[in-house]
Amino acid sequence: MAADVVGYSALMQRAEEATYAEFERLRRELIEPSLRSHEGRLIKTTGDGALAEFASPLAAMRCAVEIQDRLAPGSSPLRLRVGINLGDVIVGQDGELYGDGINIAVRLEGIADPGGILISEKVFSEVEGKLDVGFEDRGGQQLKNISRPVRAYAVCAGTHSVPTEGPGTAPPLPDKPSIAVLPFQNMSGDPEQDYFADGVVEDIITALSRFKSLFVIARNSSFTYKGKAVDIKQIGRELGVRYVLEGSVRKAANRVRIAAQLINASTGAHLWADRFDGVIEDIFELQDQVTTSVVGAITPTLERAEIGRAVLKPTNSLDAYDHYMRGISSAYQWTNEANNEALRHYYKAIELDPNFALAHALATCCYGWRKINRRVTDTAREIAETKRLAERATQLGQDDAQVLCWSGAALAFVVGEVDAGVALVDRALRLNPNLMDAWLSSGLVRLVLGEWNLAVEHFAHAIRLSPFDPLLFLMQGGTASGHFYAGRYDEAAVWSAKSIGENPNFSSAWRIAAGSNAFLGRQEQAQKAVAHLQQLEPALRIATITYAVPLHPSALARIKEGLRKAGLPE
Repeated sequence: MAADVVGYSALMQRAEEATYAEFERLRRELIEPSLRSHEGRLIKTTGDGALAEFASPLAAMRCAVEIQDRLAPGSSPLRLRVGINLGDVIVGQDGELYGDGINIAVRLEGIADPGGILISEKVFSEVEGKLDVGFEDRGGQQLKNISRPVRAYAVCAGTHSVPTEGPGTAPPLPDKPSIAVLPFQNMSGDPEQDYFADGVVEDIITALSRFKSLFVIARNSSFTYKGKAVDIKQIGRELGVRYVLEGSVRKAANRVRIAAQLINASTGAHLWADRFDGVIEDIFELQDQVTTSVVGAITPTLERAEIGRAVLKPTNSLDAYDHYMRGISSAYQWTNEANNEALRHYYKAIELDPNFALAHALATCCYGWRKINRRVTDTAREIAETKRLAERATQLGQDDAQVLCWSGAALAFVVGEVDAGVALVDRALRLNPNLMDAWLSSGLVRLVLGEWNLAVEHFAHAIRLSPFDPLLFLMQGGTASGHFYAGRYDEAAVWSAKSIGENPNFSSAWRIAAGSNAFLGRQEQAQKAVAHLQQLEPALRIATITYAVPLHPSALARIKEGLRKAGLPE
């Protein structure tokens, strides 16, 4: 087993003494005790790494997983790479070990992901099925000074495969093929056609996300790269994915051309590229061809029947589809005016195709946005209309996770039918575990139900699927709320600070920041948070605390107590 510190030279340049002292601490308090507990022998240490041997591949794997899991929660500023190989060695006169068995382990460590473990095929064959870990096949790797390619497997295990720091930390790869679909270039020469190119990508992401065997980054995070010069390898590291799909869309008169290429983000190698031409009436078929080709290139063992089930046409009306895509384009601007514009497009899509389930569901989201942002003008009418749209959407799209998720959230938060909403959100998660919106909605409804730990878990999964999402502040704020209501005030203070950093005008995060610091006895921080809160909500008092969405009774009592301690007037 070979291990070394990621970016050690740069760390030494910035803080030489602190970096050296921290690695010595890790060696003394983590690496050497783990070696002893798994009967490993430390062969040697270098300034930034260590080399060890074990009696079996299983023992080496257990040791490596233990080390990486204990480092994952952020207990140290240093991160390790680990490589493991099984092979013959030569024992030198000085007691050190030499040979390809050692060299391969060292080379694997050099190309392992930060915080990750990379093993050879020999190790994989010995440990597969014997540990509670997942593996991702990285294929044959051409290693320096090794004559033949070595097939390698990345290990995904325990807490080190779950991100804890949001977008600031490069998340480890999932234990399944993972992909991000970047915004396709609009090659039509008309900026007004951007919505069309974005809509094509939206549908490809939706189709890919229906495969439970894939891990698909949500649209909102993929689209943060729109209009930017991209480094595919950097995108792979930032989003924590193995593959990236990029392309272009050209629309002229009634003709459409979609060009796409699939890239291995770790190596930059192009795995597949193709071009699809057709008339505008064939747009759904063209999208299906792109999706099928991508899935076939990543997971060739998928059955064609499964691919066919995953690709669904949202409507047969191209005019309705055009308004649907324009609505999505408006909604993602995240303003009240754009939300009203999106709602008009969704209603027009419904008028053109009364059986368009997604248009009904997305219209309910617009009413949800109004309620959360306190823009409701006629409460009774909007509740009734949201209920009508949600029920119609679920009748039309019983097996569409997007429809179920958005309709369920609207029923819970706008209509107040929490149990019915939760049932729909849960079904959406079962149908499509790659849908960020479903995990976010689930986290929010768990807060309503008082299931604090499950809420935190589901928010964490939403963040992993979309680490750069415009709604990241809401996921972080929800995480802070879950910790706060569960009595974990330290964690609540940390996550509320993250949420405020993303959106300083998110008053719910300021409430949690004030309450958690008050319970921790940090009166100065609590008072500062209350001061910011009162700037956002000048009329707020203990007696008038309300929430735009339903809140569990015990949660309301706890936040009132915390804000009272923080100094909010009665």
